[in-house]
Amino acid sequence: MPGRIREEDVSTVRDRARIEEVVRETVTLKAAGGGSYKGLCPFHDERSPSFNVTPSKGLYHCFSCGEGGDVITFVRKIDALSFTEAVEKLAGKYGIVLRYEDGPGGGGSNQQGQRTRLVEAHKVASAFYQQQLQSPQAEHARAFLIERGFEPESWLTFGVGYSPAGWDGLRTHLRSRGFTDEEMLASGLAVSGQRGAYDRFRDRLMWPIRDSGGDPIGFGARKLSESDQGPKYLNTPESPIYKKSQVLYGIDLARREMAKQHQAVVVEGYTDVMACHMAGITTAVATCGTAFGADHVKILRRILMDDDNNHAQVIFTFDGDAAGRKAAIKAFGEDQKFVASTFVAIEPNGLDPCDLRLRSGASAVQALVDNRIPLFEYVMRSTISDFDLDTAEGRVAAMRAVAPILAGIKDPALRPEYVRTVSGWLGMSESALLSESGISNRKTTSNQSASTARVSAPAGSQAGLVEREALKCVLQAPQLVGAWFESLEESVFTIPVAATVFATCVSAGNPLEFTTSSDWVSAVLAVAPSDEVRSHIRAMAVEPLPLDAPDQRYVQAVLARLLEMDAGRRIAEIKGALNRAEDGNDAQEQSQLLSDLLSLEKYRRDMREFAVGDQA
Repeated sequence: MPGRIREEDVSTVRDRARIEEVVRETVTLKAAGGGSYKGLCPFHDERSPSFNVTPSKGLYHCFSCGEGGDVITFVRKIDALSFTEAVEKLAGKYGIVLRYEDGPGGGGSNQQGQRTRLVEAHKVASAFYQQQLQSPQAEHARAFLIERGFEPESWLTFGVGYSPAGWDGLRTHLRSRGFTDEEMLASGLAVSGQRGAYDRFRDRLMWPIRDSGGDPIGFGARKLSESDQGPKYLNTPESPIYKKSQVLYGIDLARREMAKQHQAVVVEGYTDVMACHMAGITTAVATCGTAFGADHVKILRRILMDDDNNHAQVIFTFDGDAAGRKAAIKAFGEDQKFVASTFVAIEPNGLDPCDLRLRSGASAVQALVDNRIPLFEYVMRSTISDFDLDTAEGRVAAMRAVAPILAGIKDPALRPEYVRTVSGWLGMSESALLSESGISNRKTTSNQSASTARVSAPAGSQAGLVEREALKCVLQAPQLVGAWFESLEESVFTIPVAATVFATCVSAGNPLEFTTSSDWVSAVLAVAPSDEVRSHIRAMAVEPLPLDAPDQRYVQAVLARLLEMDAGRRIAEIKGALNRAEDGNDAQEQSQLLSDLLSLEKYRRDMREFAVGDQA
């Protein structure tokens, strides 16, 4: 087991792994000015983007939940990795050779590098399966693909392969590449038996399941012969690198087009994803052996930039049978977690996209998606169809069943329209539906809550805004701060957090001694007394300044304004002391206070003129 990664190699990874490139594999980013980017935070649910990435600093920070750090921290948190695993993943992505050293902490946990090893095992397995697909033994596998309209070019695009019928074809190959049985078992590529490990997948078509960055982390396997007593589809079991509820098949190929088109098409199988992409619907993905759930919502929202300013669409395709209806109703349960509009596309004859393309061509698959209907409309129709609308009892029961769906429509402008539509379907009055669904009450309560939130929301004080801006300048433009940094004292900061951040900056040294702002911020973070303070430092280091390229005049004007405000507070204190001195008839004290007051008044005027005038 290798020891600790050398510090110089870790630094190389930080320098060469562009944080915006790495983050974009998970989050869709938009330019936010000043060279920064914004997106929806991957660490908590939000409707408006508050997640900032600043490439010049190599940092990210969420202004809502407080998560932040560098590119290694991001990979650690997003993939639940150890520090070593995160460095190894980035090193592999950017072609960096890592060197290890023994020493304290070098022996480490037996988890060190596990993800890297398991992903590498999957890469080797994927190449092995693809090679086997060309073998004489895989003729029936190739025939299966061709019969479904998939030509060899598509096999390469999706990495389709074949697992040979023997018990140890892959195991033998992996052993020859230096992988142990324990690693094969941990990855899910092998199964433990009485005679040792043997291949999990045998005589099956293989689809590699990749993460958004393109790393294979699992497989989906379809049986090819009736002699195979296993399930039709067999997926990789849960492993340290594969969590089926957090994976979407095809996400590596679809994510860029999803971000560009603000659209995601969710289908039910691997061949459906292939058929959609080949029909020009390059935003198609599929779940992997599990129902669409909350974690899948989070993945799509981050990529679609699913916020109040975008008009994203999520389109589900389901079979027209009872199972398809059940899946649609479950998906509707997740609908409220989207800002995007959700739709359903169901082929009247119950054909999935793969069969539809085979029977009617690519244009039919495109038409299926084009003819989508709102998901809540489909769910309402399906719900109502369960009742006998020829009887009063049936209509009342249908109204009670559909009322919660009406109340759950996100867009309040659409609710009255669908109330009218559903009342027509049921032959009942709109008022009865409104009363049953409680839509009016829901709207009033929502408005009242929003109003209360606006009234009670605290506004940042002028002092707080100036102090924060000054610290942003100190952290982001250390070379422009110049000698002014030494003119600042902790006492000029009235906001406790600002005072603590400034004290941390002082502990880090003189900013002029650092070559780059990134080095300066790293030094400040290194001496921060707590994670909370580090979070504030990262936030101030990435929050954009008003100017894309702040100059010395702007930075020093901000600091002058800070000192002017401090002088104003001190003047008020002296005036109060003068009033008290007059009551005590202490002439000497009055004279000293008056002298101090005159000096401070001149100092404040100087700072004000510098802040708003033309002095340099």
